[in-house]
Amino acid sequence: MRRTGLTHVGVAALLMIGSWTAAGTLPAAASDTGTAASATTSSPTGSESASAGLLDAMQRDFGLTRTEAEAQLTAERRAADAVPEAREAAGSAYGGAWFDGRSRKLTVAVTAEAGASTVEAVRSTGAAVRTVEHSARALDAAKSRIDRLDAPAGVSSWSVDPAANTVVVNVVGARKADNDVRSFVAKAREAGPVTVRTVRAAAETFAAGTVGGDPYYTGNVRCSIGFSVHGGFVTAGHCGGAGAAVRGWDGSHIGTFQGSSFPGNDYAWVSVGSGWWTVPVVLGWGTVPDQLVRGSAEAPVGASVCRSGSTTRWHCGRVLAKNETVNYSQGAVHQMTKTSVCAEPGDSGGSFISGDQAQGVTSGGWGNCSGGGETWFQPVNEILNRYGLTLHTA
Repeated sequence: MRRTGLTHVGVAALLMIGSWTAAGTLPAAASDTGTAASATTSSPTGSESASAGLLDAMQRDFGLTRTEAEAQLTAERRAADAVPEAREAAGSAYGGAWFDGRSRKLTVAVTAEAGASTVEAVRSTGAAVRTVEHSARALDAAKSRIDRLDAPAGVSSWSVDPAANTVVVNVVGARKADNDVRSFVAKAREAGPVTVRTVRAAAETFAAGTVGGDPYYTGNVRCSIGFSVHGGFVTAGHCGGAGAAVRGWDGSHIGTFQGSSFPGNDYAWVSVGSGWWTVPVVLGWGTVPDQLVRGSAEAPVGASVCRSGSTTRWHCGRVLAKNETVNYSQGAVHQMTKTSVCAEPGDSGGSFISGDQAQGVTSGGWGNCSGGGETWFQPVNEILNRYGLTLHTA
């Protein structure tokens, strides 16, 4: 931001001019302490480095005590670390993985082809094992075939549900009897195992018109910053096209969109200049402590995740699905992560974080933070890899 104090902060990952001294961190311009896109974490558990603000949000949104929230973050971090090992141990029999927030256990699915030694190798990672009919490879192939279909407006999204061992196609309840929706579902069933579920509304992006005093703007669109990278920040692609100028909450020039992709993807990155610096923080909005970002280890399905945005600030929920295709009115967006977190216009581009690990940037969803809903985010590691960026970490 364009002042040395922190009295007016209106972005989801902090930008500032002046000095940064909290927790011993330094601005990117004065420090080279970042992680590459492939880096994950230097923290052994999720709770040790979680801010009081994140723990407060988890207690509020999940009905947990402080001790329960800390225990959940620790279990989720261990599960996230175990998933790659379990996938490798299962080999071609791998059927997916998910985390149960109530039992705080990771479950890994394997097909019947898995022998006793394979099952034991998976269990040695600390995961429970469930036998399923379809492998993750087969389900992913079925979803890819569905991706090639032309989806009507009454189809909201589709993804693999590892716990149900099927591809779930979500249709808008009021449109499920439409001929084009029924035709799409029939073709989807030909692609592989498909389950149809209904949702209340179609997905929409969460950009908003300009509102005086709020965070960053491009044209007449207001969005939220996602995460600081060396040289700028990442955000949602639908917030602005390459070359578009970006202004801060005070109307001053922040930088320029260097890359942007939407639809198909929903990611972008903005280079910053004019004296603006980046720091590895997700904001607590003055009511809770800020959360330092220490890496980008991917949380499993079922894990808790929290979102910070310029309209609704902090809200938490769970990861519901990965690699989901979302059918926005502007076109389909692929490889999204679905969550039970709410969001509203202006939250687009903002941070999704699990513990101290960056997860992604807010894309869109349905509902609001008064009546509830679902929100998708674009995974941050894909953005880092696409543009060769380095996440700014504490």
